Amino acid sequence: MQPSPRPIIPEWESNTAPEAPATPNSLQEAGLTEAFVADQLLRTIYARGPQIGRDLAQQLCLPFKIVRDPLKFLKDEKCIQVDGGDLVGEVSYRFSLTDLGRQRAYDCMKQCAYVGPAPVPIEDYVEQCYRQTVTGLQCYPDNLKPCFNHLVLREEMFLALGPAIISGRSVFIYGPPGNGKTAMARSIGDFMNTVGGSIYVPHAFIAEGNIVTVYDPSLHVVDDTPTDSGDEMDATLRRLLSTGTTDQRWIRIRRPVIITGGELNLDMLDLKYNAEANFYQAPIHFKANGGVFLIDDFGRQLCSPKELLNRWILPLEDRHDFLTVANGKKFQVPFEQLIIFSTNLDPKDLVDDAFLRRIRHKVGINAPTRDVYERIFQSNCKRLGMNFDHTAVDYLYERYYSRGRTPRASDCRDLLEIVQSICRYRRQPVHLTRDLIIEASTSFIAEFQ
Repeated sequence: MQPSPRPIIPEWESNTAPEAPATPNSLQEAGLTEAFVADQLLRTIYARGPQIGRDLAQQLCLPFKIVRDPLKFLKDEKCIQVDGGDLVGEVSYRFSLTDLGRQRAYDCMKQCAYVGPAPVPIEDYVEQCYRQTVTGLQCYPDNLKPCFNHLVLREEMFLALGPAIISGRSVFIYGPPGNGKTAMARSIGDFMNTVGGSIYVPHAFIAEGNIVTVYDPSLHVVDDTPTDSGDEMDATLRRLLSTGTTDQRWIRIRRPVIITGGELNLDMLDLKYNAEANFYQAPIHFKANGGVFLIDDFGRQLCSPKELLNRWILPLEDRHDFLTVANGKKFQVPFEQLIIFSTNLDPKDLVDDAFLRRIRHKVGINAPTRDVYERIFQSNCKRLGMNFDHTAVDYLYERYYSRGRTPRASDCRDLLEIVQSICRYRRQPVHLTRDLIIEASTSFIAEFQ
C-alpha cells in the first residue's frame, strides 16, 4: 500500500495542544542551581568560544535574568572576563574564559561534556507527560477515517481501531503477510500526526544528577506553526527578557510516531550512556511518549518475544517504566504511548495467555475477499494512472487464487507496478490488459509455484 497525501481534517475535529510549559522567572522555577548553570556556562564558552550574554542565554534556552547571577558569580571568581559591550547592558557584554576559568571549564567537561539547552527537572517532564497522554485524545469515525482513505478497509476495522486508539494501550495487529498491517499501523500514526495535536518534549532533563537527552531531530517532527506575533527579533527579546512565553527548553512537536523492526534489541530499551561525554540519551521507546511506538514484524527481533515482553510486563500494566543510570540508581518515568505490535505470525505461537492479556486490543487482518481485492486493484490502477480491466483480475483468480495461492492485498500494487515498468520499458502508454498481467504475474508469482 502506498502512502497518501496528508489528509485535511476540519479544524473542529482536531485535538488541541496541551498547555505549554511557562518560561521560568528564577533559578528555583527553572529547577536548577546557580552552580549547575555556572558550570554549563563554562562548558558553553569552552566549547564555542567567547560569547555575548544574550547568545549565552539563548544557547541555554533561559531568560538572561536567570543567567545573570551565575555570570556575575563566575566573573567574581575570576573565571570569566568581559571583553567588551555596548550601552544595552550586561546582555550585550562579551564574555571569555580566563586561565583559571579555562582550567575550571576543562574540569567541568571531564565530569559532563553536555553543551546545549539547560535540562528541565525530571519532575517537570513527568508532569508534562501526564498532561499530554494519548488516552486523552478525541477519536471518532469522522476524524479517523480520512487518515485511512488510501486503504480499502471493512467497517468493522474502524470499530476495532477507534477504541484501541482512545485507550492508549497496546494493540496487536496480526495476520498473513501482504495485507496491510504495517500500512494500517502507519495510518494510526498519521492520525496522531494530523489530528492528535502537538505535545512538548524537553531537549533534556536531569535526574539523579544525570543529564538525559530526549529531543531527537531524527525522530521528532517539530510543529513550527507560529505562536509568536510580531517581528522575529522582538519575539527573541521577549523570550530572553520577559515573562508569559513558552519555556524554550521545551520543543513543540507533532505526536511522535516511532517505528522499529527486526533491529530492535533489549539494549535499545535502556539509557544509552556516552562514556566520553558522561551524559545519557533516552531509549527509543521513551522518545515515543505521547505518541505511537510501532514494533513491526514482531517475533523477528534480535531478542525473543518473551524477553521483550518480560522487559515491558510492568510498564504495559502500570503505565510507567524505570531507567537505570551507570551507578545503579533507578528513577521512574512515564510509559505513556500507544504500542502497536504488528506480526505475520500467530500470536499464540509468540507469547502465552498472560502476555496476551496485557495486550488489550487484538486486530486480525485476513486475506481480502474477491470484492475487496477488486476494490484494492482498482484503487492501485487509479494511483498509477492506468485503466481497470476486469479480465486481469479474472485471470489472477483462474490461474492462482482459485488453485491454492492466498490472495494478498499487496499483490495488486506489486503486479500493477510491474505492468507499469513493462509499458515504460517498451515506450508504450501505461495501460492494463490481460496479456500484460499474465506477463507480470509470470515473473512475480512463478517462483512460488
